[in-house]
Amino acid sequence: MAAPRFVEQLNEQIDNEFGAHQQYVAIAAYYDALTMPQMAALFYSQAIEERDHAMMMVKYLLDADESVVIGGVDAPRCDFSNVVEPVQLALEQEKRVTEQINALTKTAREESDFASDQFMQWFIKEQVEEVAKISDLLAVVSRSKDDYERIEDWVAREVQSQGTDPTAPAVAGA
Repeated sequence: MAAPRFVEQLNEQIDNEFGAHQQYVAIAAYYDALTMPQMAALFYSQAIEERDHAMMMVKYLLDADESVVIGGVDAPRCDFSNVVEPVQLALEQEKRVTEQINALTKTAREESDFASDQFMQWFIKEQVEEVAKISDLLAVVSRSKDDYERIEDWVAREVQSQGTDPTAPAVAGA
């Protein structure tokens, strides 16, 4: 069994991950409408990752014989005044998720919930990678905000889809 306080926070995090999924779909659609297929594909892929993170958490709770509570999410932001704003929003979101993941890990440790602590370690590593990737993207998009082709070329060249991580937790329903 997982610690009750951890279970409560993880159920909240599932909603946060689904909210991040929705925000990334909205960002992807924004870039798709601008005919920026590389940026759109990047954020559609990010959306899938966030959905999978939520489903990893669902599976963990199910495996721990705990209740899964799926709540609602706020509507994502869909309107942006330039190509930089969505990436700034994405970076803010990734930093916020990092704080949430760290708080979950802290709770697991405070509750001596060693299995939950171990479960969270993969997410800590993932957040370091995500913040770095979006930070780099923000630098490029800010520098090239008036040259969409340059942004698209950089994304095509530098942001490769990473295959399946064999160390990732299992996804519910997969």
